[in-house]
Amino acid sequence: RIGVRVWKSETEGVAAGAAADDWISDFMDRPGRILHMGESIERPVSLEYGRKGDRVGFADGYPLLLTSQASLQALHPRLDEPVPMDRFRPNLVVDGELPFGEDDWTLIQAGAVRFRVVKPCARCVVTTVDQDSGAGSKEPLRTLASFRRRADGKVLFGQNLIHDGLGTVRLDDEVEVLATRV
Repeated sequence: RIGVRVWKSETEGVAAGAAADDWISDFMDRPGRILHMGESIERPVSLEYGRKGDRVGFADGYPLLLTSQASLQALHPRLDEPVPMDRFRPNLVVDGELPFGEDDWTLIQAGAVRFRVVKPCARCVVTTVDQDSGAGSKEPLRTLASFRRRADGKVLFGQNLIHDGLGTVRLDDEVEVLATRV
């Protein structure tokens, strides 16, 4: 086991082995290690939004991130150049909803899995980095801040999810909103 820090969270990881370390070091052209979260390692989510027993791996703070095409499309007219969805690194992208409609959801089902929609996702500077080239800019974070900034200064886009149980979710599965805040 090796100590790992994910933002302010301290946890542990298990080394994948020398061959994996050599591969990532060669690929990145600098020393690196590949770790995974072993079965016995538990990293809990914040109990402010999650429940006892909710866990996350090496993701920021919650297991999954939901965004919507409608929200991205609502952002595009405000930008000089549109950005692709991969800037936000979502796990689940829904289509056919109102822009930012996901802000009101509390429970959804996609495929065979139910997800609690637990909190808005505060965005960081990674959204300003082109995922293909690595080039950075001030967008889309600067523009999002003009209309999606909370009183505490956090800029929001997308919703953090926690899955309730295991199951399969497939591309083009229907997403059903089961409960909302309003």
